[in-house]
Amino acid sequence: MHSRYIRRYVGPILAACATLTFLAGCGNDQTNKSGTFFGPSQSIGDGAAKTYVTVDNAGKPSEVGIRMSAASLNGLPAEDAVPPRMLILALPAQASATAFDHVMLNWNSHGHEPAELFGKPHFDMHFYMIDPASVEKINPSSPQAANLPAPKYIPLDYVTPPGTPAENTVPAMGLHWLDRTDGFEPGKYDFKQTVIDGSWDGKYIFIEPMMTRAWMLTKQTVHENIKQPQAYQRNGYFPTTYNVRYDDQTKEYLISLGGMVMRQAS
Repeated sequence: MHSRYIRRYVGPILAACATLTFLAGCGNDQTNKSGTFFGPSQSIGDGAAKTYVTVDNAGKPSEVGIRMSAASLNGLPAEDAVPPRMLILALPAQASATAFDHVMLNWNSHGHEPAELFGKPHFDMHFYMIDPASVEKINPSSPQAANLPAPKYIPLDYVTPPGTPAENTVPAMGLHWLDRTDGFEPGKYDFKQTVIDGSWDGKYIFIEPMMTRAWMLTKQTVHENIKQPQAYQRNGYFPTTYNVRYDDQTKEYLISLGGMVMRQAS
């Protein structure tokens, strides 16, 4: 999440999508097999991160997410790169039935604006529904910034921060929407983890979990319902839950959007 106060350009996207690698729970023949499949791994901190999707025998997805190794929370840069480093994590082909195209993961060493809300060191995890090239073209100075989605496509209780859409649109990211029931009040809000939504040019384009490094180190479990819109702009499986947990066996943090339900554009 970023606000009208921030004007940092993402710049060239590093770590372009590589050839997908698929890892199934059993065997090498993945045709019509249920299991969990992974996208290519990329380094972050002293560890690595990768996307995954879990599907049944019919190919129906139940959840899509990110796995971050415990070591990825160590060795992180003390200062943000200029331009900031964004990891573009490709999703495995088995996630094609979901609403999502890829995930953008980045580390904010000093948080970001507005600092009174999100000034703690934390990770942003944009689950995008548009491709990386389209994301990179987002420009708040263009007329498209003023084109908001119809209200029926915005999840319940989500609103934009004070100011114009152009002021609240982050270049190469999008316009960020906040859940007005989450208590984002400067001086009172204690940021640990939250979920932001985003739009651009009349389209609802991402769901963004955000969480501090300090909170992740506590290895707490989260299972929350995702607030839904009245209608959808595309066909596909959309999530109904947001989940965070730590896997003691693999030593990984799992951040997922689950409870997938098929939606029809209307």
